[in-house]
Amino acid sequence: FKNKGVQPLLDGVVSYLPEPAEKPNYALDRSKGEEPVLVSGKDEDSLLALAFKLEETPFGQLTYMRVYQGTLKKGEYVTNVNDGKKVKLNRIVRMHSDELEDVNEAGSGEVVAMFGIDCRSMDTFSDGSMDLAMSSMFVPEPVMSLAIKPAKSNMQNNFAKALGKFTKEDPTLRVRIDPETKETIISGMGELHLEVYIERMNREYSVECISGQPNVNYKETINKKVEFEWVHKKQTGGSGQYAKVVGYIEPLSENELKEAGEANQFENRCTGTNIPPEYYTSCEKGMNDAVTEGALVGCEVEGLRVVLQDGASHAVDSSDMAFRTCMANAIRDTMRRASPSILEPLMSVEVEIPSEFQGTVVAGLNRRMGLIQSSDMNDDGSGMKIVAEVPLSNMFGYSTEIRSQTQGKGEFTMEYLKHLPVTKNIQE
Repeated sequence: FKNKGVQPLLDGVVSYLPEPAEKPNYALDRSKGEEPVLVSGKDEDSLLALAFKLEETPFGQLTYMRVYQGTLKKGEYVTNVNDGKKVKLNRIVRMHSDELEDVNEAGSGEVVAMFGIDCRSMDTFSDGSMDLAMSSMFVPEPVMSLAIKPAKSNMQNNFAKALGKFTKEDPTLRVRIDPETKETIISGMGELHLEVYIERMNREYSVECISGQPNVNYKETINKKVEFEWVHKKQTGGSGQYAKVVGYIEPLSENELKEAGEANQFENRCTGTNIPPEYYTSCEKGMNDAVTEGALVGCEVEGLRVVLQDGASHAVDSSDMAFRTCMANAIRDTMRRASPSILEPLMSVEVEIPSEFQGTVVAGLNRRMGLIQSSDMNDDGSGMKIVAEVPLSNMFGYSTEIRSQTQGKGEFTMEYLKHLPVTKNIQE
């Protein structure tokens, strides 16, 4: 059954489908806030081409390009509008299934492929005379994140290569290393979006991935004022270490935290020279060492004020290191007695849905421990915007839930609001 109906089909394409000059295409003028500009589609005009697909081959990255205006010529330089880099066209090929046919030039409306061009998917190329782009620079913020890692450590190279290629292909896919947990986090437009890339990693790069919810960035705080008096003594051969600090720690109120603009405060209320002034900064460094790890689960501490009132030093044994260690140990010990509690990130969630699904969606948010802040109907009464505050740990899987609750018509966005104490049962 070879070649049955292929020729009539191609004749039909030639006869009935519009040629490039017949369909109006618009570029976006960057200098005028992405205002649409009609593309002429003539070979003799300035070049405008769009890289719409990237493919990895044994010879390197193959970039598929559609010429919208002007002519691509072998050996000439073109400019990537997105990053301003100039690249030379060493080889232009026309694709015939898996065969490559070398060509010297490509006119308006043609689709060709090129080797040796380092670019991202949907980058625009011009001859450098215009600031026009064929695709918008707007990339929506990701709504879903997953922590991933390769199942075997010897797959790490392919894992990094795959992530590098996928982020070039798709601007909506983001990859970052969480500074707190050191996990690789991929973020995208939904659970299905991320699942497709995990599956592709397995199929194309033979990298089996372990994925799971990213560790939520919990923090710790204290809830009452506690005084401390701590002596650090260490005697070895030669000069030892000696430092003594006296003071108290107390929780900061929400307003004090906003005014200070920092997570923790250090206050020096020493009088006299019991602690020599050159060691005050060492005491502050000791506080910073102590607050990196809390007393309950080892998370970072915030909302703490440390007040240094007095202390003692030794003419020989006191040093910068002695006061730093002394202060850190004093605060670690005192935090355990200051009724510590765990804080979790609270997200501000905006849900937009058709109004007939209001009851189901509100019930779903309540089930996730959400607090409804407002619920506004739009002018014609067909849609609603619900604003709620929901703990991040309860938001995993919400994109799937809202799709099923609203027949795919609902959408949501969320952003970090603040850290709030977790409930007693979760803390225990």
